[in-house]
Amino acid sequence: MCSKSGTPSEGRRRGARLGSWVAISGLLLGVAACGTDDPSGGKIELTYRIWDKNQQPAMQQIADRFQAAHPNIHVTIQLTANQEYWTKLQGDATGGSAPDVFWMNGPHAQLYASNGMLLPLSDQLKADGVDLGNYPSALTAIYSYQGKQYGIPKDFDTVGLWYNKKLFDAAKLTYPDDTWTWETVAAAARKLTDASKGVYGILAPPFNQENFYNTVFQAGGYVISPDGKSSGYDQPATISGLKFWTDLMKAGVSPSVKSMTDTYPAQLFESGKFGMYYAGSWNAIEFSKNDTIKNDVDVAVLPQGTKRAVVIHGLANVVYAKTKHPQEATQFAEFLGSKEAAEIQAKTGAVIPAFNGTQEAWVSSMPQFHLRSFLDELPYAVPFPASKNTDAWMTKEAAILGPAWSGDKDVAAAAKELATAMNTALREEQ
Repeated sequence: MCSKSGTPSEGRRRGARLGSWVAISGLLLGVAACGTDDPSGGKIELTYRIWDKNQQPAMQQIADRFQAAHPNIHVTIQLTANQEYWTKLQGDATGGSAPDVFWMNGPHAQLYASNGMLLPLSDQLKADGVDLGNYPSALTAIYSYQGKQYGIPKDFDTVGLWYNKKLFDAAKLTYPDDTWTWETVAAAARKLTDASKGVYGILAPPFNQENFYNTVFQAGGYVISPDGKSSGYDQPATISGLKFWTDLMKAGVSPSVKSMTDTYPAQLFESGKFGMYYAGSWNAIEFSKNDTIKNDVDVAVLPQGTKRAVVIHGLANVVYAKTKHPQEATQFAEFLGSKEAAEIQAKTGAVIPAFNGTQEAWVSSMPQFHLRSFLDELPYAVPFPASKNTDAWMTKEAAILGPAWSGDKDVAAAAKELATAMNTALREEQ
């Protein structure tokens, strides 16, 4: 007898971990398709939209595996460049012509769910035996809205402390490890800095996910309240998390904001003249291919403030609410979240797969780096801050906080100004 998901029960017992796809693993050899017959007798056509050409080969391989198990379904992958993705998706979804399944991120998830553009998946996932416990709970929570699950985690990313071993050796400093604190970072940054030689201890750009969101949570603060109705930027703990970075700027251990605007910070780090850089798991591939630093850098877990915390984000696969084939589209989304699909992703090294227990291939893909650091942070991961209209207030962060990084405004004053602007934006969501 065929299961509702078209997958054998073995796939439902195995775990998953990060990013974007639920666990249903066994859509392999000889599994019959269920409910996939088109009334016209032809194949059911599904479209799947993504934005990363580097991941397209893996996505195609996953689609091919799914099609082999569901011969009456054909999946066409639509690649849309990231800079055009959201504009095109919004127009297509509003006009009723969005793809059947597509990538979704945290900042847009509530907006699309609240506007009725995403198919609620909770009931079907339960019926199909899909266990959301196969993914990091903080990641799964990003794609839950008003008690319903709208996305199946595909991959995830966390942030680590990347460091240049050559510069640490020259300064006779021990490498970062899990004992490091904010104070350790600041002290090491001072010893590493030699501005006369263009060498700086750390890169401290006003980035949210990579930098100040992490330290805000490490200080015990928050960006947005749990009920989504108020900003946390005017809270003392949140301001403390921002001050960690502005203090580094004042100490002169980071290059200027202008320097980090003229040249992207990751590119500066790749020059070999910067001791430390808070950067994501997604930077690993780029660093591994850079001849200047690939043998000289490594990564550790983030240093702790008053507590440990790291922001987790990742993509999910979602189903369009107006798809003509909700059952088949959901089956495909479930397979995209399966252990089998996660293992295909992991081998590319491009992303950390979401399914628990499938990350070893990713960790092993670049053995010169201690990539396990990004997994070690999962027990204290915090969901990426988001609301129904995240862009409305997130775009204000850099504009209002930037002057505090450049020293033109007191950080507490900037934070309170941002809180006021953010609260106005949040009230408009209600």
